Amino acid sequence: MSSTVPRFARIAALCTCVVAVPACDVLTRVLPSAGPTRNQLFAGSVQREGDAFVVEVNQRVTAATSLVPALGFPPGLLNAGVSNTDVINPGDALTLTVYENVTDGLLAGEGANAAQLTTLQVDAAGFIFIPYAGRIRAAGNTPEQLRDLITRNLDEQTPDPQVIVAREPGNGSTVVISGDIAATGIYPIERPTRTLSGMLAAAGGSSVNPDITRVTVVRGAHTGTVWYQDIFRDPGIDIALRADDRILVEEDSRQFTALGATGAQTVVPFDNPVISAIDAIASVGGLNPRQADPTGVFVLRNEPEELAELVLGRDDLTGTQRMIYVLDLTAPTGMFDARDFVIRDGDTVYVTSAPITQFNTAISALTGTLSSVNGVSDALE
Repeated sequence: MSSTVPRFARIAALCTCVVAVPACDVLTRVLPSAGPTRNQLFAGSVQREGDAFVVEVNQRVTAATSLVPALGFPPGLLNAGVSNTDVINPGDALTLTVYENVTDGLLAGEGANAAQLTTLQVDAAGFIFIPYAGRIRAAGNTPEQLRDLITRNLDEQTPDPQVIVAREPGNGSTVVISGDIAATGIYPIERPTRTLSGMLAAAGGSSVNPDITRVTVVRGAHTGTVWYQDIFRDPGIDIALRADDRILVEEDSRQFTALGATGAQTVVPFDNPVISAIDAIASVGGLNPRQADPTGVFVLRNEPEELAELVLGRDDLTGTQRMIYVLDLTAPTGMFDARDFVIRDGDTVYVTSAPITQFNTAISALTGTLSSVNGVSDALE
């Protein structure tokens, strides 16, 4: 015998059970979510007894947050003058050619009037030894000055000697280059490589994208880092090199995370020395046109105490502060603020879903529920 309860009534009864659930429960318990809503983020602010400061981005905020330490060399590296690469140093190797004005010379041997003394190593004290000329101080002299010294010392032993001095830089005149460079190694400081740009060129240049390559120079207690491209653009930071300098070339390791209603949710490496919020959004495909809320673009960051106080206009904070910067792209100056707001290493760029998206999701969920109810009703018949 068929049921006396109309099919429509059974469906209505089940629907009543579904729609009786409060709307908030439907959104928070039933519907999937890509992350917190705009209102939920504001609700978690310190102003509402949360643990993060929520700050609307404006010109003052962009100016304050752009005050980050710039790359550069300290005075100890910048103020060093270009060294004279002709000066002989301990560790250099010398080759001497001595011409004597006799057939059988002291150094040339029988039947010859010239002798070559090769790979004479300048010792740690700066001296070399030459037969019949004795122990001569080479370090601190140019090859021309050393030639005069040797000539004077040999002049008493052989008539009118002529001396030629060739210098090969040794370990006492070299720098070490490592990292993302075409040819890592130990390089001598010579006339073409007396400055940082010349040395980098001699090593083949950066092996990664030069736009995001950093160069660090370590000299004793002095250390500095600059952008690779700036060395060739700004003569002021193309510093003179010194023996034992260490040069590290490495690709920029900074990155930010993009989440929410964007074209992609991923960790994004920096592709420029400076990236704005607009650049960050564009690098992941922009806002999702069917989901994103352009009034709810958030940048989450741990801000140092000094910067947090500057942004908030306070002087009573202690330690690193959690900050949530809010960008409203629909505001009259919203796009300009996003263009001027600088993204930093470790930032999270999060775009919330538009309210209409959440409403459509709720309707879709309810529509799907009604379809399920219809299936249940069919099964009961």
